[in-house]
Amino acid sequence: MFDAAIIEKSADGAQTVHVGPVDDARLPDGDVTVRVEWSTLNYKDALAITGRGPIVRQFPMVPGIDFAGVVETSSRADLPPGTRVVLNGWGVGERWWGGLAGRARVKGEWLVKLPDAFTTRQAMAIGTAGYTAMLCVMALERQGLTPAHGPVVVTGAAGGVGSVAVMLLARLGYHVAAVTGRPEEEDYLRGLGAAEILPRSDFSSPGRPLEKARWAGAVDVAGGVVLANICAAMLPEGVVTACGLAAGMDFPATVAPFILRGVTLVGIDSVMCPYPRRLEAWRRLAELIDPEKLEAMVSEIALADVPQTAAALLDGGVRGRVVVHVP
Repeated sequence: MFDAAIIEKSADGAQTVHVGPVDDARLPDGDVTVRVEWSTLNYKDALAITGRGPIVRQFPMVPGIDFAGVVETSSRADLPPGTRVVLNGWGVGERWWGGLAGRARVKGEWLVKLPDAFTTRQAMAIGTAGYTAMLCVMALERQGLTPAHGPVVVTGAAGGVGSVAVMLLARLGYHVAAVTGRPEEEDYLRGLGAAEILPRSDFSSPGRPLEKARWAGAVDVAGGVVLANICAAMLPEGVVTACGLAAGMDFPATVAPFILRGVTLVGIDSVMCPYPRRLEAWRRLAELIDPEKLEAMVSEIALADVPQTAAALLDGGVRGRVVVHVP
């Protein structure tokens, strides 16, 4: 038996979530069973748990799109018992039982061996949010962006992806402008390395097809009008990475930034990201993460606190990263 968060749906379509014991026999098929030590609460997890977004594809479901722990049983020679591993994405917590549980059984090809630089707790302090932020930075670099090209803007900067993106970009020498709807988080964001703090209200109303050119690069977690305004304010040959939809799935923009300034918009898919790129992302994270700054963005909760915290996260009441201790 192990404890898990379980999302269930009744015959009338009502969704409920509870935390309680689950028998090992209910675990899905897979060639590796992991004793989960830490998981996290991400934006997608919060949508799934609260039912505010159509994330879960089958019920009952254990949510949690990532986890870190130790291999208990395995039929794979490359992942023997005792191996420390981390998982991000692959539909876990959506179509496959996820990480907000004491055990997880998954396909071994989904697992990445945890770099020696990190404890399992630190791996989840980074989590899918930090891994996604690293993918954004790598995408900017693949397009040739360097600090010499100009400032980089990060939206949703006080959230999970945004917090890590600010820290990584500042560590690499970029001038980082952090966009947030929470002005009280200015000291926190400057502590992560932000050079300037901008109010979200500057980006949340429809703007012109082209605005004053300000940014060489961008990490956007918002989508919607915010992303459109970011694109409109890019410098010539600027690069925008898009990895979220907190402000909406639509993209009310024009082609002007792309054909008049040569702006590049790069989508970031963290869920089905190719395995070699995952390995590279975790290698880079091991090089760049400042453990003290990482700890400054983390709050810790118990598994029993997951349902309540999920609602608070969607309501903008959570800063940085939330790690979940799974006993």
